[in-house]
Amino acid sequence: MADLTTPIELQRPPVVKFGPGTAPEVGAFAAAHGYRRTLVVADAFNAGRTALLGLGGEIAVFGRVVPEPDTENLDAALAEAARFEPDLVVGFGGGSAMDLAKLVAVLHDGHQTLAEVVGPERVAGRRVGLLQVPTTAGTGSEAGTRALVTDPRTSAKLAVQSRFMLADLAVVDPDLTLTVPPQVTAETGIDALAHCVEAYTNRKAHPLVDIHALEGIRLVGRYLKRAVANGADREARAGLALASLYGGYCLGPVNTAAGHAVAYPLGTRHHIAHGAANAVIFPHVLAFNAPAVPERTATILEALGLAATDEPDQVLAQAYGFCIDLGIEMRMARRGVPETDLATMADEAITIRRLLDNNPRDLARDDILALYRAAF
Repeated sequence: MADLTTPIELQRPPVVKFGPGTAPEVGAFAAAHGYRRTLVVADAFNAGRTALLGLGGEIAVFGRVVPEPDTENLDAALAEAARFEPDLVVGFGGGSAMDLAKLVAVLHDGHQTLAEVVGPERVAGRRVGLLQVPTTAGTGSEAGTRALVTDPRTSAKLAVQSRFMLADLAVVDPDLTLTVPPQVTAETGIDALAHCVEAYTNRKAHPLVDIHALEGIRLVGRYLKRAVANGADREARAGLALASLYGGYCLGPVNTAAGHAVAYPLGTRHHIAHGAANAVIFPHVLAFNAPAVPERTATILEALGLAATDEPDQVLAQAYGFCIDLGIEMRMARRGVPETDLATMADEAITIRRLLDNNPRDLARDDILALYRAAF
């Protein structure tokens, strides 16, 4: 892990508007900067409430973003952008919508293809504005420079990272999350938690990021159960929105680790929502890593309001119980994953070195298979 003598670079949106009722700041920003043709990239639900953004001028809406979007979904969004020729792209929804908005913003003019930009800093530039408006509290994608889509031929995640995919403005209005149902609230909340935990226990963990990671964990511990129990609790919704934003701050300079790598095949192969996949895996990886980062593991549990311990069995029991108390289905078998697929999933997960190499404890392919069996 890094210390105060280790250089680090933070990349964040130059402007972040946070707080209930801030959604119309999107339209105000667009008008102030002279944008006249806005493409909103959204899922079907949020496509029906774009009026909340206060946009003027000509507006087109690509409202067909799907959970765990693949390259075909991206191609459809790019086709709409090519038809409309926007000067501003707005991501409006969860992480899937915001990730597609990033890719549309840098690829819509046809100067580069997706294959040419996969990987770190391969995007040549961006010629349109980009604003991000999350409607869930989980991914923190509004604050980051990464976007992921699935290649349906290989069931692998294609990750693009570029400073050109950083939003000009992120508007985090917790009131937009009031309609999120309890199950999705719980699962996306664990996704935000996983971002913070995996950054805090990461081999690249840094004091400049730790402060956001630890406070994000505390916010989840304080507010997630409240928001699940009462979706109209505006303070709890704001607390989770801030936790998600802090998780997004963690992703750029540090990123996630084994938890996300092990969770990805659940989404790409079995179309389990990203938050749900991370929730199923989270307690098992936290316990696996405990021997490598005992003090930080105990601090995480304490921040969640649980008993501080670094003993793996107790770590697993407490983290698992935290998720169960939120009403999350924690068994992969109950989510439609066949036991016969576990070995193939382990084969896929072990190849995600960009994340596994961040993990504080090395995982072999058999370790991943054991995690799947424990979660099955």
